Amino acid sequence: MKNIITISWRTAFSLSLSLILAGLILSENRAEGQGTEGILRAGVAKIDITPSLPVKLYGYSSRKNYSEGVHDRLYARVVAMENGGDRLLMISSDLGSYSEEVFPVIRHQILERFGLEESELFLSTIHSHSSPILTLNSETGDPNNIRYTELLIQKLISVSGEAFNKLHPAKIDLGRGYSPVGSNRREMRADGSIILGRNPYGPADKEVLVMKIAGTDGTPLAALFSYATHSTSLGPANLQISGDVLGISAQFVEKILAKEVISPVFAGASGNIDPWYRVLPGFNEEPGWIPEPVLLGTLLGVEVVHVYRNIKEMNVGGEIRTLTETLELPRRKREGDPGGLSETVPVRITAARVGDAVFIGFNLEMITEIGMSIKEASPFKYTFIITHCNGASGYIPPAELYKEGGYEVTSSRFEIGSAETLVKRATRLLYQLYD
Repeated sequence: MKNIITISWRTAFSLSLSLILAGLILSENRAEGQGTEGILRAGVAKIDITPSLPVKLYGYSSRKNYSEGVHDRLYARVVAMENGGDRLLMISSDLGSYSEEVFPVIRHQILERFGLEESELFLSTIHSHSSPILTLNSETGDPNNIRYTELLIQKLISVSGEAFNKLHPAKIDLGRGYSPVGSNRREMRADGSIILGRNPYGPADKEVLVMKIAGTDGTPLAALFSYATHSTSLGPANLQISGDVLGISAQFVEKILAKEVISPVFAGASGNIDPWYRVLPGFNEEPGWIPEPVLLGTLLGVEVVHVYRNIKEMNVGGEIRTLTETLELPRRKREGDPGGLSETVPVRITAARVGDAVFIGFNLEMITEIGMSIKEASPFKYTFIITHCNGASGYIPPAELYKEGGYEVTSSRFEIGSAETLVKRATRLLYQLYD
């Protein structure tokens, strides 16, 4: 069936106005940035993206009903950086996924309005399964979700423009911590089959990476961090809007540090990592009980705050370099696939160096062992793996998991060996940025 994408005239007018304003902002920033080569400038902004209407929720095919109320609000958090004309826009959003239907539309709008190269944009979600499905398809999409997505585009343009408009000389530094919040979920039964459960002895990346951003006068601006876990403490029975574990962790960090600090959070390689307490029916309101998403989000947030506060020395400057590459990895032939499918699946890798840190984003649900392999091979001391970034091509498992099976393998569209190719190409990009 042909996809039909429609945007109302009101939305089109609003987007045109955003284009004019964004152009003015961009011209001012370019003028201000002349003669400032070698000086890192940063701007941060946040916008509420909580739906105002009931919406269909992302992540569980068994869930058919509309959302019922809001437990915690959803946000898009943005960091814009510039140094000598090289720029970077990093967007963290408390959503499930930018599908391959929606992502190109949003990317086009953002790149056009701010004059960015594709390599300069990280449009990411935290993969919350208690957030709206994004769609612009008038044939298959729910009208409330289409309207939500149209408004979301406006908000992402607006908040990005705000971040660019706030560009000022900045200092950055980095820190590392660890958290037990995420657990391997590939539980083996007595018969050798793999189910989605809890495997506390399985591989899991416990690392919490934090970038502290401040003005040159020491004014705190942002606590950017990444951690590898699904945001699926809540299951299909839950109908309340929530950022789940990662969204709640960012809210906690912002509450504790200062109201001026924005905390963009990014999901690491967590394709087989779930929260310690997973797919619960809702927020337990039993007297004295701390609901599990709140407990886990707070525990992760506490570690972020500890790491942030232990970063004492801040460095002025920070070179920005960006690269992007699209791999066409072989598609796995599966029974029941429709005819006419391409023989490959596109994988976008987006990499950006900022000083001594590197961010590398993938439009994938990446199994944690793959992310850990990329980190180990990276020449950088701090390598932020960002998944659910710039689109969605699904699960990619390493070769050794194909013989075990399990959900991540059966749902993957990639042929065995694709992950190993991905690691090599990602590592090559990292070394290109390091040279």
